[in-house]
Amino acid sequence: MQPEVFKVIFEIIFLGFFGIIFVSAFVKVVMQYQRGVLFTLGKFSRIMEPGVNVIVPVIQSWRRLDTRIRTLDIPAQEVMTKDNVPVKINAVIYYRVIDPEKAVLNIEDYHYAVSRYGQTSLRDVAGEVELDDLLSKRDSIANKLRDIVDKGTDPWGIDVTEIKLQDIEIAQELKRTIMKQAETEREKRSLIIKAEGEVIASDNMAKAAEKLASSPGGLHLRTLQTLNDLSSDQSNTVVFVTPIELLDAISGFTKKKTKM
Repeated sequence: MQPEVFKVIFEIIFLGFFGIIFVSAFVKVVMQYQRGVLFTLGKFSRIMEPGVNVIVPVIQSWRRLDTRIRTLDIPAQEVMTKDNVPVKINAVIYYRVIDPEKAVLNIEDYHYAVSRYGQTSLRDVAGEVELDDLLSKRDSIANKLRDIVDKGTDPWGIDVTEIKLQDIEIAQELKRTIMKQAETEREKRSLIIKAEGEVIASDNMAKAAEKLASSPGGLHLRTLQTLNDLSSDQSNTVVFVTPIELLDAISGFTKKKTKM
């Protein structure tokens, strides 16, 4: 090849590279899940929608924002509950940008701001409830926390979709106390149920006794039935108690025989 050919190839490559840089400076591609905030001479111009957007270099600049739902971990916060119990709570915030203009113009770093706002709100909300409610009503407390954070971050163009409380850590001594309290409550319920059962059983026995007493020979039949049940037992000794009715019947029969 001659030097002229090399020169032409070099010029084509140089012009192509320069053309790519020139086009990239004018043409900006925004993905479907993104939005762009365009500034002209430092002033807000418009929101750049997904697709190909043309800007004027030097005069115009832009900032890219992701509008997908993001996950933000709130580190463990040491909180004193309403009943003066120290606990550590961590949570997760799910949020997304719904207004790119506010997210850029009204707040410097919305991700950091949402994190700090969530931490402060978590301490405030957890400090207003007792430990039992904090452990048993996680969903309602998380919903209340979400409403507070969502309302506070609304001027920043942020939508807080959900907040979940993860771990609630308490001291080991307090855990043992809670376990003892739960065991005591279970024993209390067991004794109450047992007492109620004994009351019901005594009422039924009283009704059965009244019915047997009002039926002639009923107690004797019951005694024979009891003996029949004892016959299947392996015990060697059976104590038989003679019913008063039977003795009365024998006494009456003897008196009649004597008169005759």
